[in-house]
Amino acid sequence: MRTRGKQADVPAPEHAWNEVVPGLWMGGHEFRRQSGQVGFAVVRNEFDVVQTLLRLPGHGPDEGVEHHVWPIPDGPLDGTQLAGVIRLARAACDALDAGRKVLVRCYHGYNRSGLVVAHALVRQGHSADEAIRLIRSRRSPWALHNELFVEYLQAGLPTARLLEELAE
Repeated sequence: MRTRGKQADVPAPEHAWNEVVPGLWMGGHEFRRQSGQVGFAVVRNEFDVVQTLLRLPGHGPDEGVEHHVWPIPDGPLDGTQLAGVIRLARAACDALDAGRKVLVRCYHGYNRSGLVVAHALVRQGHSADEAIRLIRSRRSPWALHNELFVEYLQAGLPTARLLEELAE
């Protein structure tokens, strides 16, 4: 399964991860160091829960950290994949409600992680557009540059899931 397209014009983020709202972090596996060189973001035990949408060996987290892995493409998602995104967002909200620190990550921490984080924010009462603006202001203007994911969020993930399942 291809999980990430080559997008040479998309810059690596300035930070490994950023806090979007208290306790909810969004990040990736790669970021631009202060030197300008690209470095790898390796999670150890900085978070209580790590949700990974693109798994790369050697990027953590440490043993004992709750880790959810749901690889999805940075492109069209089927109903099963959207159901997994919805489950991850619910789990993130449950962890936040319990006072736990959550990281949602993908490759750069822009699109796939943005989809989960935005849906979690919608579950917490934000509109889709508010969630997208908040993510872009806290993570990067490049966050959620995948317009299809923005459309999923604006339609509502349960609705997008239903439509995808009907199309299958």
